[in-house]
Formats: sequence, C-alpha cells, structure tokens
Amino acid sequence: MDLVTVINPKPQNEFVETPYITSIAERGLRYIKKGFPIHLSGPTGCGKTTLALHIAYLLGRPVVLINGDEEFSTSSLVGSQSGYRKRKVVDRFVSRVYKSDESMTKTWLDDRLTTACKHGFTLIYNEFTRSRPEANNIFLGVLEERMLELPSASDDGNYIKVHPDFSAIFTSNPEEYAGVFRSQDALMDRMITLPMTHYDEETEIAITQAKAGVPRSVAKKIVTLVRKLRAADVCEFSPTIRASVAIARVYDEGDKDWFEQTCIDILSPKIGKGDKGDVDPAGIIRDLIAG
Repeated sequence: MDLVTVINPKPQNEFVETPYITSIAERGLRYIKKGFPIHLSGPTGCGKTTLALHIAYLLGRPVVLINGDEEFSTSSLVGSQSGYRKRKVVDRFVSRVYKSDESMTKTWLDDRLTTACKHGFTLIYNEFTRSRPEANNIFLGVLEERMLELPSASDDGNYIKVHPDFSAIFTSNPEEYAGVFRSQDALMDRMITLPMTHYDEETEIAITQAKAGVPRSVAKKIVTLVRKLRAADVCEFSPTIRASVAIARVYDEGDKDWFEQTCIDILSPKIGKGDKGDVDPAGIIRDLIAG
C-alpha cells in the first residue's frame, strides 16, 4: 500500500451546489450506501470528476483514484511482482570455516484496486472506458460477489474478500470515440448509471462566478454568450463550462477589444469549418457578442 497514493477528500473551495448538482449527488450517495457502484456518464466539461470527488467526500472514506488508460492490464489495477528481496547469512563461527546461505524471493506489490478493496476505500475510476475491457473484467467479481481474484503470486492467496466499506464511482464520456472502448454489458449491468448533461444556465453562472471570482453580471454575460454558441449548431466541439471560466479569468472590465479577442481565441477552435471551408469563426463570435 505504500506505493499507492491515497487521497483524503476535503471540501472543495470552489464547489458550487445548485438543485441540479445536489440532486445527482444525493441520488449517487443513496445508491452507494445501498451497496451499488455508480457511473457518472456525460460529455466533457460537465463536472463528472468534480462531482465524483464531492460524493466521495460525503462518504467520508479515503479515496483511491484511477484514470483509465489503453495500456492498462489487470495487473495495473490489482498489483504484480516487483523486484526481489535478497537475504544472505554468513556463518564464521569457526574461524577457518566460511559458510554462506543466500536466498532470493520476488516481492508482491498491491496496486490501487487491491488497496481499495482491502481497506474499504472509495475507488474513483475516471474515464474507465479508456481502458481495455479485458483489463476491467476484474471488476465483475468485485462488484457482484464482493471477491477480488488475485494472481497466484500474491501474498494474500488467490482471493480476498472485499471490505464492507469499499465503494466505487465510475465516470465516462459516451460522446468520445477516439481512444475509447465499448464497455462490456456485464460490467455496465452491475452499476447504476446517472446521466449528466451540460449544466443549466444558473449552475453555469454560479460555477463561472465562483471559479473566476468575477461579479455575477460578468459571469452571466459570458455564460450567455457561450450558451448561444453551443445552441447555434455551428460547433464541431461543443463549448463547455471550462470555456466560460477561461474567458472570465482573463476578463478585463472596460476593455471591450480584449474581451472580443479573448472570446475569439478560446471559442473559435470549437467551430467547424463547414463543407467548403467557408465558415468564419471570428465573425460568428463577433455577431454573437454584438447580438
């Protein structure tokens, strides 16, 4: 466990609670307390990881965080043999006789899933569909039978019983396609999925205001612009709350030219080029600001 980073969740200073966020958090917490793992599913920028950490804080247990990766194997989650332990004994009881006994054994190191299962920690598996399905198969027994299967090389035998306080929160982005694998039905069937979307306007204003430290009027102006662009059906990548926060953080009251340029720099990459490359992202953004 020494090599596994364990997080003690704390209240997040900039965390904003609105009815929308509170509803998802309360539902997730109730499911977890009844023994179900939850799955926060939604597009980029909708606050899945932030909400997962908030729910973990409400649970009051240490957190082990995993970020999905295509290179993951089962051993990346469970643990593996790592290095050797060498022991050497030299006997010089008789001065003219030299006796040596040397042995070498492999060392087993638990990884994050094993650590969480053993000690009853909360596991947050962020973007779990970025890992290969065969690596995630280990979760089937953990979530259903509450048993973790270990390689024969483990110091704990072939199985360990999952701690009663162990809980799991998964997140994924169903809209992504690059670097994402389709999760096996057997795993999805073992968790309760809570769909998330882009926040409502009031929540986006509150988050922008809290994270950027700007007046509500400024936050509302920026969020309104971003939401107009999102609804304009010209975006190749829908702008998220992160765009609003970024604009708000560099906002300079009274410098209209800087505001316009900031919006163009941050929002233009989200706009598609059109079938013939005839779309003018800067022009679209200027029109939205003027409107």
